[in-house]
Amino acid sequence: MTSSHVPPPVVIMGVSGSGKTTVGGALAARLGTPFIEADDLHPKSNREKMSAGIPLTDDDRWPWLEAVGAKMEDVRAQGHGVVATCSALKRVYRDRLRSKVTGPLVFVLLDSPREIIAGRMRRRRGHFMPPTLLDSQLATLEKPLPDEPAMVTVDGTRPIPELVETIVQALAVKG
Repeated sequence: MTSSHVPPPVVIMGVSGSGKTTVGGALAARLGTPFIEADDLHPKSNREKMSAGIPLTDDDRWPWLEAVGAKMEDVRAQGHGVVATCSALKRVYRDRLRSKVTGPLVFVLLDSPREIIAGRMRRRRGHFMPPTLLDSQLATLEKPLPDEPAMVTVDGTRPIPELVETIVQALAVKG
């Protein structure tokens, strides 16, 4: 990417434990764009529900998705690229985010085997999402279909620098 080119807004998506925050932060640093951690935008009630091991419903997620999309659009409207993390598990959630952001929005799915993700979740400390909710997230995940615009799927088990480079190359094609 040249310094005069503003990359399209990017959502790093996947289930909890897939590496969204790590990859998203590294990608934002590489692109020189702001980074939005969508988990920070969950209302307290959502965090409490997940901490108690209760999966979120669509009704729980709509206001959160609205907040994520609005924050991305605010950054984009200021003339910046932006990288955000968001589980965006269902197509309707991705469509909701698309409806909030002007222009193309690129989604990058971090795809990894359940065993890898479960191990990551067990090792992390202080996160509100317990490993017991992984199966509900995997059951909710609707992997992108070929007709979804601006979708990239990457192997989430690859080293972070490799993932970032793969995404940057994909952005050059899709952006």
